[in-house]
Amino acid sequence: MISWMQKHNKYLVWTIWVATIAFIGAGFVGWGSYSFGSKAGNVAKVGDIEIEQTKLNMVYSSLYNQYNQAMQGTLDDKKAEEMGLVKQAFARLATQAKVLNFAKDAGIIVSDAEVAQKLQELRSFQKDGVFNKEIYEGYLKSQRLRANVFENTLREELLIEKTFSLLLAGTLPLEEEAVAAAMNVSDKLAYKVLTNDDLNFVIDEAKVKEFWEMKKENFLTPQMYDLSIVWTDSKDTAVTDEEVKVHYDANSFNYTDGTGKQLPFEEAKILATSDLKIKKTKKAAQKAYIAFKKGKLDNSEKITLPMGDLKFTEEVWTALKEKSVGDILKPKVVSDTYATIKIENIVSPKIKTFEEAKEQVTVLYADQAKKEALLTLAESTLKNFDQNDAIVSDFVKLEENVNLNPLNNQESLQFLQKLFTSSKEKGIISVFDKVIVYNILEQKLLPMDENQTAFVKQTVNKLKQTTFESNLIKMLDKQYPTEVYMGGLTN
Repeated sequence: MISWMQKHNKYLVWTIWVATIAFIGAGFVGWGSYSFGSKAGNVAKVGDIEIEQTKLNMVYSSLYNQYNQAMQGTLDDKKAEEMGLVKQAFARLATQAKVLNFAKDAGIIVSDAEVAQKLQELRSFQKDGVFNKEIYEGYLKSQRLRANVFENTLREELLIEKTFSLLLAGTLPLEEEAVAAAMNVSDKLAYKVLTNDDLNFVIDEAKVKEFWEMKKENFLTPQMYDLSIVWTDSKDTAVTDEEVKVHYDANSFNYTDGTGKQLPFEEAKILATSDLKIKKTKKAAQKAYIAFKKGKLDNSEKITLPMGDLKFTEEVWTALKEKSVGDILKPKVVSDTYATIKIENIVSPKIKTFEEAKEQVTVLYADQAKKEALLTLAESTLKNFDQNDAIVSDFVKLEENVNLNPLNNQESLQFLQKLFTSSKEKGIISVFDKVIVYNILEQKLLPMDENQTAFVKQTVNKLKQTTFESNLIKMLDKQYPTEVYMGGLTN
């Protein structure tokens, strides 16, 4: 799922409601919006359209939640950075902006009535199936959004949807025949599945050290912070059940299950109580901050932490990055507590010695070396392919649920997808951590099943739509240049 989302990210813009449907269901990610820096509140300009930092924050949060849900809640900030979520969010907005420029030049519009209709159809703002203005206004207030900003975002998304709907075209008989033929091609093949177990691999420490020498600038000690922290706990803050219920009613859309469905009060009560206690403790935390800053409070905890340590949230570390030695950070929420943090000292990163980096370097070297060795083995196997020493399959089709031994269902499907999009009679296909060497022995074309007609038409429509849309985006890439005001948003 994740690899598919990453591969198709560039052309997914019009299929995902960036700041409305998907975003409302999940809300901002727990640590708040990402801090990108900007130029007068904007991070880039595409054609005549400025991309605002606030919108990039919203899209990043929406994208984070989509991946986190697909990964069953295991996504963290480090993984998000490795996956390039900031760049994906910006690429999505940049592509949207190009389509909006095109729509403007083509005279395509979305009326106020269409925006109002779509707004009323959003289930997150409905009560008993009817649009509820109080829920809508409560959502805007909680996310610090103005109605015109939110509704303008909705208008833009409707405009993108309307623009791409103009590209829809019905299927033609020749197209249906071509797709039906491709779907009914059946191959009989001989194949060998190679894994790391087939390698006679031994780690050579000299090569590991050579690998480290070439890449040692990538192996740094973390930036360390000596900190003094004043904690203001919220657990003893008094709240009544009535106060909790009022808080829940005003922020009910923030309390959802893993599927985005709103939780009833009884199920959300513990979370709502914790949130309210934190809210009511803020004043005490601010008083502690003022006293600490004036030197009247000295019951702080002394601690040394590496940059990004999980003791703090991403929001706290983002704020610390912008501060200097001696600065005191205003109270930030950490779990159910406020932390007022003073930076006593900062130790900059340095290149690790080979011994310090050895364990990490060895893992990376072994992974790369094994991939290279496996491909070398595959090339040798292909060159000297012996059908008598291979597995011979029955005739297989792409659309069939085939399990090719010793591959599992997912590996078999990915192998067949690559096989049936290749023009090579024999070759090498990588699937996850395996490499398959194959040779097509026989091929035949089966007659089309009448039950396939609807599926064939649907497939043709999707292929044509994807082709038209991707070609339009390529054209717009040249027509509307992108000016980026800051680094880190593009490759």
